[in-house]
Amino acid sequence: MEAWKRRLGEEALRKGIIDDPDWLERLDEPMPAWAVLSLILRWMNKLEKLEADYDSYD
Repeated sequence: MEAWKRRLGEEALRKGIIDDPDWLERLDEPMPAWAVLSLILRWMNKLEKLEADYDSYD
């Protein structure tokens, strides 16, 4: 596996984008649609939480 893929996977694990370290050994495998959707929904939920915590002075 290329080093850049490994670094990408390690960063994703550190940042909580993926939560299973076994994915680091399977980065070249295709992801099922449900797994991609799960990642996107988790990411969107984190963004929505950040937006809700933001107080605007407008």
